[in-house]
Amino acid sequence: MSIKENSIAVESKDSIPEKSLEWFYREISPENPLDKPPVLLLHGILSQSFSWCEIMVELANNGFKAIAPDWIGCGYSGKVAPSKFGYTPDAYIEALSSFLEAVKLEKFSLVVQGFLGSVGIQYALRNPQQIEHLIILNTPMSPSVKLPWTMKQCGIPLLGDMITQDPLLVDRTLEGGSGFVISDENLNVYRKPFLQTSATGRALMGIVKNLKLSDSMKEVESGLAKSELPVQIIWGMEDPWLDSESASKLANTNQNIEFTSLKEAKHYPQEHFSQEISPMIINFLRRQNV
Repeated sequence: MSIKENSIAVESKDSIPEKSLEWFYREISPENPLDKPPVLLLHGILSQSFSWCEIMVELANNGFKAIAPDWIGCGYSGKVAPSKFGYTPDAYIEALSSFLEAVKLEKFSLVVQGFLGSVGIQYALRNPQQIEHLIILNTPMSPSVKLPWTMKQCGIPLLGDMITQDPLLVDRTLEGGSGFVISDENLNVYRKPFLQTSATGRALMGIVKNLKLSDSMKEVESGLAKSELPVQIIWGMEDPWLDSESASKLANTNQNIEFTSLKEAKHYPQEHFSQEISPMIINFLRRQNV
């Protein structure tokens, strides 16, 4: 049983000028599947689907099919010019909807992490009928959240043009956010798209410029506060960019949300704490919704 790497060209909705979008995704199917929906895992900025590999294997070992795409403009998915893809949350939600239709994913559990991973929460809130469980790892959820400088600078004209063409940006961001050294073997996977084409850097600029963080966070915070979805928040308490207080307060507003802390983990907990996180996720996914 191993993770498969796939690519699929997905026809775009009418509001997206690019006629089709090329999605790269990783997929693993269990040998002994449970009667449970598959699990979709969505990454954050400067990460990729690769960050979920260890958790995906554990999901499959426990009977769950798992799918993790690279967002458009990220990793090994298509790098579309900003004039042909807006890189806004709404554009991503529309594109994700088309991707899910293409891979025939109708009902699923969703795991998200990081800036841009928050778009996954927006999708879940707008399409609750598709979501079995929602699991959130260190993802912005409050209107008070600010984009960290290491990411914000990528969207500044001229400065961003230079910074986003430096593949070592990946090292600085992922290691700075996780607080741990990432092996060169893994960093090579993250760096490769930046070394292959300058379009990767331009796409990153488009993402950072168009996050619309304030508006998105208002939707996320208010939506989660009243959502009937079963939600699990798993939080790396040493995150240098996102504080735990707003996440734990949000959990206290809704009995459908539970909050679990990871004392030593930081912004990308799936990178170094997959062994701790996987059992939490699996136990949560096994629960029957009332």
